[in-house]
Amino acid sequence: MGNIIAIDGPAGAGKGVISKRLANEIGFDNFDTGALYRCVSLQMLRTNINLNNIDEIVKIAKEMNVVFKKDGEDESVFLDGEDVTKAIREDNVNSIVSEVSTIKELREQILIIQRELVKGKNIVVEGRDIGTCVFPNAKIKIYLDASLEERANRRYKENLEKGINTTYEETLELLRHRDKIDMTREVAPLRKADDAVVVDTTELTIDEVVDRIKEIVG
Repeated sequence: MGNIIAIDGPAGAGKGVISKRLANEIGFDNFDTGALYRCVSLQMLRTNINLNNIDEIVKIAKEMNVVFKKDGEDESVFLDGEDVTKAIREDNVNSIVSEVSTIKELREQILIIQRELVKGKNIVVEGRDIGTCVFPNAKIKIYLDASLEERANRRYKENLEKGINTTYEETLELLRHRDKIDMTREVAPLRKADDAVVVDTTELTIDEVVDRIKEIVG
């Protein structure tokens, strides 16, 4: 039985970079659960499957082979043998992934995959419903948050560094839209677990956030 550190929060709060850094510093594995929904979304776009075709969407999840490969602090995502690390972060995927993740039948299938992937591991797991739904018994639960404007600024800069062509205004509106979907969806909406510790990252550096969580972990 491994130890799970659950990190939840809205898009752009810093979950990805914080989870990776934390995992490296404490010797845990890291698991970005959102990458699974992004892989499904990418396959939907590539095969022209729309949001109403639930059976085909669930079939994608059942048949896809997603592998996470770590190289130092960097982590790559492979979908059926193809490196899709950058592809799953493109705007076309960003524009549908929140809606894809609202599909109840898909969430049930992804839940099975998530729990299987972490069995027996000491792992930092990040997502939007980790502490509330996926691993409600995790002993350490963190809810990372930040202002919408700061989150949009971070995501915009991140996109530029990755060569993704977008504007700050587009990024801001996309995050506003994603927040609404994530927080109001019927199945496993984004919310803070009752026993989670909130860490507001708006005014904090990455190092400061990691140090704060390490204090919480003990």
